[in-house]
Amino acid sequence: MSQRLSLLDLATIRRDQPVAEALRDSIRLAQKADSLGRFERLWFAEHHNMPRIASAATSVLIGQVLAATEQIRVGSGGVMLPNHSPLVIAEQFGTLAELYPDRVDLGLGRAPGTDQVTLRALRRDPRAADQFPSDVQELQGYLSDETLVPTINAYPGRGTNVPLYILGSSLFGAQLAAALGLPYAFASHFAPDALVPAVAAYRERFQPSAQLAEPYVIAALNVISADDNDTAQGLYDSQLRSRVRMLATRVGGASLSDEQVEAALAGPVGHQARHMLQYTAVGTRDEVARYLEEFRAHASADELMVTNAAGTLEQRERTLEILASID
Repeated sequence: MSQRLSLLDLATIRRDQPVAEALRDSIRLAQKADSLGRFERLWFAEHHNMPRIASAATSVLIGQVLAATEQIRVGSGGVMLPNHSPLVIAEQFGTLAELYPDRVDLGLGRAPGTDQVTLRALRRDPRAADQFPSDVQELQGYLSDETLVPTINAYPGRGTNVPLYILGSSLFGAQLAAALGLPYAFASHFAPDALVPAVAAYRERFQPSAQLAEPYVIAALNVISADDNDTAQGLYDSQLRSRVRMLATRVGGASLSDEQVEAALAGPVGHQARHMLQYTAVGTRDEVARYLEEFRAHASADELMVTNAAGTLEQRERTLEILASID
């Protein structure tokens, strides 16, 4: 049986690219993935105040992609629940589920998806993350027929039973997903360190629930593939420089010149970027296929979620075609 493959789209805005064009690229890639019929789901992540990421209004983008596709599941990877009222998220995703039955996923994260200054601009309490477990349960109640808040229901939302997924990069998320009997998605595409112990803890402590009878693990990784190795390696080098630029910009505020990026590659920022890309498949179809199988076994994963990190739209479309050809 073919291994399960899914996609995580960061709705990346390339240098000097209009935001509208980047969003249209994401929709076109979703249509390509949908037409290939190989991928289980496509998720978008919530990030704020990041000039290279266009998926801040996550539920809005998900709705656009659902409207433009026919069969692939579309969801969040994830909604950062501390930024929101559980009732509002239930209403948003309940609306999507009513319009597109059995095609909507709701992945939930505990991190703010931004920095502390932006968190204040979102008008959220920095301590909201401490309430994440109870907020997940409250949200789950709104989406079922048994609200946990007397007299309060989500309309739309109630009875849609939108499936929930817990996202994480540490033991906290693994333990919560296990306790609630929910699928667990590990963000190993940028936070590789705790992958193996977190998945082991999740599988060991899993408690069956109404949504899920057995543990289910999604592990994320980066894939950079092309028809020849030189092209694939060039795309990886470009992605590494892009990651260095992003990290340096977040720390220092000012954008780096190409010369400064080259210098940063040899320092701590370059080391951090390489570490973040630890789980990255680079190469032709056969090399990527081998890496995926080895990574699946390493992560003890039921499903792999791929970030398509190639530069241009055409290169990303070709990557999808290569991935779709892998059994």
